Order: sequence, then structure tokens, then C-alpha cells
Amino acid sequence: MNIYVGNLSYDTTDQELLNTFSTFGQVKSAKVITDMGTGRSKGFGFVEMEQAADAREAIAALNGTELSGRSITVNEARPREDRGPRTGGGNSRGGHRGW
Repeated sequence: MNIYVGNLSYDTTDQELLNTFSTFGQVKSAKVITDMGTGRSKGFGFVEMEQAADAREAIAALNGTELSGRSITVNEARPREDRGPRTGGGNSRGGHRGW
């Protein structure tokens, strides 16, 4: 089961997420999401747990608790919405190449 963890401190690491959730069961992955340009945390992450029952227990126990000085939001992750194709583009002068 995939879990969303929000309101993370910008200093929270993948390892801290892993350690926090592993007390509830086997963690497949733990990832703090970072900005591609700066590498800085975006303040949220995802944890994937082997067993759904363990994940539900972790969600119930950790939602609203403090991690790295912040009260975190923990819930089941929703599937990513399809945002469709990106629009915009053109050249640096704001127009199209005119082909």
C-alpha cells in the first residue's frame, strides 16, 4: 500500500521516513519528494509498505504526530491524476518557429 506523508520538515530524509514507518512493518520504499531544479524537499513524501494492514496501522498511529518538529499528515496515497499534455512552449521570444 502506498502512503502519502505531508507537512514534512524540509530537513526530513528518506532514511527518517523509512525508520519511522518500519516500526509498523516491512517498508518497500520511502522517498521524500524533491524539486528537480534545486534538489530541495517539497515537504511531502511517499512510503510503500508490503502489507496493507501494517500500512493502515501506521496511518492511524502517525497521522497528526510530530516528525522532525512538524505535525505530519499521513493518509493513503491517491492515484496520480492525469493532467494531460503540457501546453505552452514556442521559442524564447514567445512565438512559434513559423514552419
